[in-house]
Amino acid sequence: MKSSEVGEKMKIIGLTGGIASGKSTVSRVLKDLGAIIIDSDVVAHEIITPRRPAWNDIVKQFGPEILNSDMTINRGILGNIVFNDPAQLKILNQIVHPRVAERFIDDLQEIRSMQPDAVVVLDVPLLYEAHFDHMCDVVWVVWVDRETQKQRLMKRNNFNEKEATVRIDAQMSLDKKAGLADVVIDNSQGMEETIATATRNFKDIIKVS
Repeated sequence: MKSSEVGEKMKIIGLTGGIASGKSTVSRVLKDLGAIIIDSDVVAHEIITPRRPAWNDIVKQFGPEILNSDMTINRGILGNIVFNDPAQLKILNQIVHPRVAERFIDDLQEIRSMQPDAVVVLDVPLLYEAHFDHMCDVVWVVWVDRETQKQRLMKRNNFNEKEATVRIDAQMSLDKKAGLADVVIDNSQGMEETIATATRNFKDIIKVS
């Protein structure tokens, strides 16, 4: 779907990065500036709630061992399975991504009808991997160098180096994403610089919308 199918005035920013790159920080900045955020992690969490179609498919594929006592999916257990087996990760993405795309389309159409001049941010870690970039007018990538990314992830999630490396390698590299992006936000230069860069680029979009 091209963004023109959603609305000519509405602007759609695809916001991506890598795990522990600082994407969530930029997302919060854009929200404070007035953008409407559609968070793929929130959407994905909703579509895998118990007894929904995606939940059924995931449990059928990975077994009841991934479930908590309340029948919700234990994302830690599932993550340990898929991040150590690329084939299983691919299957999980094939279950989840099409349903996330359907929700994106519905949400964007609803926003267009209610706020046709809105700036909408699709906050998606796997924007390029899932081909959601085709829904966007521009793509922003939040970039940090690999070592900084790894150290932040180890600290944030209490991972050892191997666990952090496996999760980073499960995504497209930040260098490759940056090469594809319309805007690259270097999040290795400190919070103030990150906020300033995000704000400046957002205001540029407002000017041309």
